[in-house]
Amino acid sequence: MTTTKPFNIAIVGGGVSGATLAIGLLRQNVPVTIYESAPKFKEIGAGLAFAPNSVRAMELISPDIVEGFKRCVTTGWESKLQNWFTVRVGDSRKTGLDGVIRGKEKEGLKVGDPVFEIKYTNDHLAGGVHRAHFLDELVKLIPDTIPKFGKRLVDITEATDGSQDAVLHFADGTTAQHTAVIGCDGIKSKTREILLGPETGKAVFSGKYAYRGLIPMEKAVKMLGEEIAQNYQLYLGYHGHLLTLPIEKGKTMNVVAFSSCDTWTDPHWVVTTSKEKMLSDFANWGPTVTSIVDAMEKRDIWALFNHPPAPIYYGTNPLICLLGDAAHATTPHQGSGAGMCIEDCAILSRLLGAAENVEDLTKAFHAYDEVRRPRTQKLVTTSKEAGMLYEFELEGDDLEAIQRNFEGRMSWIWDIDLQKELDRAFSIFRG
Repeated sequence: MTTTKPFNIAIVGGGVSGATLAIGLLRQNVPVTIYESAPKFKEIGAGLAFAPNSVRAMELISPDIVEGFKRCVTTGWESKLQNWFTVRVGDSRKTGLDGVIRGKEKEGLKVGDPVFEIKYTNDHLAGGVHRAHFLDELVKLIPDTIPKFGKRLVDITEATDGSQDAVLHFADGTTAQHTAVIGCDGIKSKTREILLGPETGKAVFSGKYAYRGLIPMEKAVKMLGEEIAQNYQLYLGYHGHLLTLPIEKGKTMNVVAFSSCDTWTDPHWVVTTSKEKMLSDFANWGPTVTSIVDAMEKRDIWALFNHPPAPIYYGTNPLICLLGDAAHATTPHQGSGAGMCIEDCAILSRLLGAAENVEDLTKAFHAYDEVRRPRTQKLVTTSKEAGMLYEFELEGDDLEAIQRNFEGRMSWIWDIDLQKELDRAFSIFRG
């Protein structure tokens, strides 16, 4: 017989992190309510990558999440399931007069040819999903009574009734009282700003921006051939890079084309641009990349921000905890931001499931912070470095050095023993 906990949790944010955490807490019999500012569950953007560590985290939370992931995951060819990306040079400025890539004369490689492959270090399931489709799968697992929509958080205060509860204040003038609040409200998190203050709370521009777009797979195959269009590709260049990956069960090729600038002054992080501006950023690149950019149907620029380091992920009086992008928003250059959010959910939901009273919540948040903060903060730092690596800013344009750096870069993310991390968290919680 299951008994409900003598406390209740408010989750702020109904994206992938908030929905995943809610599922984990419900499985642990923790009463939970989701507060989402939009009129329905919502995700922005298209492609979302999940590496093997992400899927192992899903398994720790609920087999139902794994089944939902399988229904919408898109992998490359069967023969390339272990490939994270095939790395190519896309920028023509890296070639000699004969069109051969400098440093690869012996191999006779030209712009667009495969230079090396980065492979997963184990054979666990991995792949890309469409954000909205994956969120739809998660929402199926959440009872209709759990979410409250149209609730934009403006403040959190401590209750005046002596309970030490948190009181959430919303823009529509309503309030809600809960034992603790978990902020899953993303990179522009209000919860983070309330907990850490405006300086540490706000994200900073990373020096990179991205054009994101979709190309129907039929069109992509005609342009690039089946192998390139239907598998994961990464094109290197000077102060820019481009990646393509299949999503929507292979019906669509997702494209993210990155470029650089020193500052971002527009108050909006997503702005519409012209095809001329997009093409001008890649004017010196080879025909493969320029044809991809030309075929992108959307004309949006996404400024890429990340969070400054957070000194702690939780606070008391009242109890507030940060999870996912609200805690450690990162650039996407190692394809692991969403995966870290799922890992957070696996650890925190189990810890809260073990809590037996209100006092245990502080212990759970402390254990979560101690286990998760070093790993997730490391991702923010190394992801920014990875963007520089792909854009000839970290190892220069030395392809051998780039390959060496790349081959040792991802294993700490992919090969994490999450059960061991969970055991360590429980040891801190109980100790």
